[in-house]
Amino acid sequence: MFKLIAEDLHFSEGPRWHDNKLWFSDFYQHAVFNVDENGTLEKVVDIPNQPSGLGWMPDGSMLIVSMLDRKVMKFKEGQLSVHADLSKLTAFRCNDMVVDEIGNAYVGNFGSLYHAKNIKPTCLIFVNINGDAKVIERNLDFPNGTVITPDGKKMIIGETYGGRLTSFDINSDGSLTNRQIWAQMMPTSYYLLTKIVRALKIPVKEGRATPYPVPDGICLDDHNGVWVASPTTSEVIRYTQGGEVTQRITTPDRAYACMLGGKTGTTLFISTAKTSDPEIASREKNGKIYSTEVEYPRAGKP
Repeated sequence: MFKLIAEDLHFSEGPRWHDNKLWFSDFYQHAVFNVDENGTLEKVVDIPNQPSGLGWMPDGSMLIVSMLDRKVMKFKEGQLSVHADLSKLTAFRCNDMVVDEIGNAYVGNFGSLYHAKNIKPTCLIFVNINGDAKVIERNLDFPNGTVITPDGKKMIIGETYGGRLTSFDINSDGSLTNRQIWAQMMPTSYYLLTKIVRALKIPVKEGRATPYPVPDGICLDDHNGVWVASPTTSEVIRYTQGGEVTQRITTPDRAYACMLGGKTGTTLFISTAKTSDPEIASREKNGKIYSTEVEYPRAGKP
């Protein structure tokens, strides 16, 4: 069922299909890589402050989230520069990102200063094509993987600690309106319980955080299905609007991100690791990327 695409990674994140290759960040190798379907791996650029979300502008420039210093970097013609400084807009580590058709970027963050501790509702940041940044939405429970529909009019974002997919309408100026729950993955009663646990600062190991799926990285297919990487349940799950589950694929390790691509767009690439704990993931190379074939091809952004 699975094909091994890459191994000996620390922690791969932000997989994107671009120019017939899978591009991804490795947090603890502090670099962006790409790999073809035959497993040929290439380092693209070093990002000292830990890379995460990736995307491309219309001129071919690659945007890269630099997590620890909370910046969006631009990589063009072999040169790395700062596209946007987000450090005054959030105190929390920035993470995943989606870039729209014209080059605007939407950047999420953890809502915590350290791995799964002192979690707070947080914001989504909008960066326009000129690098001007502002907070565009608030009170999100770890805005993580994000997709934009092919018509550019709707965004779906995974709220990891909320256990849900949330949708917005995208206006012509890039602003967001009409916030709705697109799919509730975790029962609301259990979500409220987790908020109490976090408020009391009760330590919870990653593998025992919840028996329910939560969204990390996500991607969209052309039948309006969203594939979700769920690390808590070690699987990728396809949801449709309203929360119906149409397919589940158990993964060899915890699934942290996914992306559709390949020649026909129906290859589902899955980033896995034993854990996301920084102390362990930075020390050990347990990260792998697998692929498997699914029915419907990729659509929209990323």
